[in-house]
Amino acid sequence: MVDRDVMERLLGLLEEYLNDLESVRGISLEYYESDKKTRRFVERTLQIAIEACLDMGWHIIADEGLPEAESNREVFSVLAAAGIIEPGIVSNLRDMASFRNLIVHDYGKINDETVYRILTERLGDFRDYARMIVEHLRRQ
Repeated sequence: MVDRDVMERLLGLLEEYLNDLESVRGISLEYYESDKKTRRFVERTLQIAIEACLDMGWHIIADEGLPEAESNREVFSVLAAAGIIEPGIVSNLRDMASFRNLIVHDYGKINDETVYRILTERLGDFRDYARMIVEHLRRQ
């Protein structure tokens, strides 16, 4: 059984990170590209939001004895296969896991337009994921 305290803590952190990101969501691309502090804030906050999603997924996989994921990207596929999250969101979440690796390991220049697009268009994916996790916890 999933440790509810851990999950509630991670859900709370994710909510905090999303609120922080939404506080700067209205900035223009030009401002985003020109302000180094804002770029670093958004990149780091996206990173830890993605990590909170991954941590929730890894906990569920381990605690419920689901097939082990081969990578962070695969966490979301395992959850979808188990009926915990909707399959339609998996591709976007897998892309987020790849994006997190780019930020953490600096595999190349981070594309400001891509980050800005995530900030302005993809935060709902995090909220959808959190909703699905909460629904799963309620069913237990």
